[in-house]
Amino acid sequence: MTIYFETGSETTSLTSDDLRAALTETFAKIGTPEKALLLPPDHTRLFSRAGEITSLCYEMLGERIADIMPALGTHSPMKPEQLSHMFPGVPLDLFRPHRWRDDVVTLGTVPASYVSEVTEGLYNKPWQAQVNKLLRDGGHDLIFSIGQVVPHEVIGMANYNKNVFVGTGGVEGINESHYLSAVYGIEQTLGRANTPLRQILNYAQDHFCEGMPIVYALTVVQQLRDGTLHTRGLYIGDDHETFFKAADLAYRVNITHLEKPPQHVVAYLDPAEFKSTWLGNKAIYRTRLAIATGGRLTILGPAVEEFGEDAEIDRLIRRYGYRTKEEIVQLVADHEDLAANPSAAAHLVHGSPENRFEVVYGAGKLTADEIASVGYTPGDINALMQRYDVGSLNDGWHTDSDGSEFYYIQNPALGLWQADLKHQPG
Repeated sequence: MTIYFETGSETTSLTSDDLRAALTETFAKIGTPEKALLLPPDHTRLFSRAGEITSLCYEMLGERIADIMPALGTHSPMKPEQLSHMFPGVPLDLFRPHRWRDDVVTLGTVPASYVSEVTEGLYNKPWQAQVNKLLRDGGHDLIFSIGQVVPHEVIGMANYNKNVFVGTGGVEGINESHYLSAVYGIEQTLGRANTPLRQILNYAQDHFCEGMPIVYALTVVQQLRDGTLHTRGLYIGDDHETFFKAADLAYRVNITHLEKPPQHVVAYLDPAEFKSTWLGNKAIYRTRLAIATGGRLTILGPAVEEFGEDAEIDRLIRRYGYRTKEEIVQLVADHEDLAANPSAAAHLVHGSPENRFEVVYGAGKLTADEIASVGYTPGDINALMQRYDVGSLNDGWHTDSDGSEFYYIQNPALGLWQADLKHQPG
């Protein structure tokens, strides 16, 4: 098990030439593949530099790249214009959609005893390690998984083998991974590298993927207060240490420690990236460790048009709404349709403020009644966008039009915000 390339620090800023040189060094060490499968993220990780790395791989390897499969997980397939935007210069006929309900195989089962051990007895079911069948049966001599390590609500720090087992996973694996993490607790998961779910995926990789030629390329990207993005690190390898080194840097550059809990946070959802609450609720996940009890989160989502990107999950969100963990666990016990979709149940838990703060949701393409029906306070997106000029606001503290203070976040997907909620004034 090897790290083929590593560079990173809190002041590093990698250029396109740096990425090309890193790939050149890596392919020199592992050998030029004859038949490669690339696994980049989809457009919801537009700022990860994974699209550029994929394009560079095509530039360098050409016809040796047989297949490119965006790691969609449960997300909608990318449209041709999204593919062309994220992966410039790459022929569209190389892309394969991942169908999480159909195109999967089970590599093995992580035993219930291990799952129970790492979740401290809170979850006692076995976990199915599933991947798209192309990974097992495609005859590739390189499976190159590309993505960004960043704080994440389900696994603590996103990417690495999550890109494989969730990004190309199946119904049982994805559903159970999300729900077991929700039961364990989002506050105990966010921003941590060695979480229960990570240990489960590492077990699956160690026991079931020995014959699969998987190499990981992991970026760490920081957004500064002025909105500029800097790639602080790149780690390429095939072992757990590759991930943990990237996660250590992500912890240092992607988590903002606030000196006090904001009474009001305003978070913007870029229309190019966020069209559903399924994705847009990162604004809730990534700020919940900072917002003061009794405070307010205002979400500016001008392009949000649906709840779930999957039709059945959308229906479940509309039916049950965002409720406390205790309520959702009971609903799972009582209702077969929610029990059959644990990832939807997990999403409802993660998207709930647990009655601790208010969520004002300005969704450009959902009605006020729709927003209210799932447990949020409707916000008038036009009035909110006038009040909060996203073109001139930088991340950080600002004074509102009524004289009160708010904390603004330009892209909640790129970080995690924390404050000491145990020592709030008053």
